[in-house]
Amino acid sequence: MRDMSVMLCALNTWTGGVPMASESSVQPMSTAQTLVGIFFSPARVFESFRERPRFLSAALIVLASTVFLSVLFLNRMGYERVIRSAIETSPRAATLTPEQRERAIGIYLSPLGKAITYAKPIIATILGIAAGAAIYLLGSFLAKRTMHYKQVLAVWVYSSLPPTIITTLLGVLILFSRSAKDIDPMMRDTGIVRTNLSVLIDPSLHPMLAVALRSFDLFAFYGLFLAALGLRKTARIQPAISWAIVLVPWIIGLLFQLARAALLKA
Repeated sequence: MRDMSVMLCALNTWTGGVPMASESSVQPMSTAQTLVGIFFSPARVFESFRERPRFLSAALIVLASTVFLSVLFLNRMGYERVIRSAIETSPRAATLTPEQRERAIGIYLSPLGKAITYAKPIIATILGIAAGAAIYLLGSFLAKRTMHYKQVLAVWVYSSLPPTIITTLLGVLILFSRSAKDIDPMMRDTGIVRTNLSVLIDPSLHPMLAVALRSFDLFAFYGLFLAALGLRKTARIQPAISWAIVLVPWIIGLLFQLARAALLKA
């Protein structure tokens, strides 16, 4: 009888209320599986990053999509038209003489100016990925959860992948379904795909309100949701803490953009 009790106790310890496999052991996924799975089963993808974080392929797709849409926009709209519109509608344009405006436009039309303009999304995307992952790493450290930099890189990149791909496809559709004359050249800065309420106001008249409304974007919150899910699944962080790690930098970024818009308006 005593032996039977010992066996039952051991069996209960092994199986009772706990999966047979260890919680830390997650079914490995290939790169192709993670790239597809992030759209349909993101929780499983992020769980796989506990053992084997992946980010390079997804990062290259995000980078290529961003650069492709930027180059397509400049070529479709006309490079000079986009640059001229950006300079002439800038808050500081009123302080420039016509000669100064033409000189500024000429700088961007030069080979060096064009190189900088085309390289800007490449540099911004790479720096954004590196800095964003560092912020998540700091947040996980403050939450007393151990994460490696490769893990937070994977969370940042994969949470950016679906929104980037969807907005790129929609952006291409918009650019080719409308005449270039009917598209605002400033959409390069404000976003070709607008899934927020900023379309209801004139940004030149209400710059701060436009910034605030652009921040509350459907695809932006889709990315934030994936990031919070990724931190929770990869590092086993509680939902409230994972959302705090994701939302605090977003709020700080929003406040910075509002302050910048207020300074440019002044």
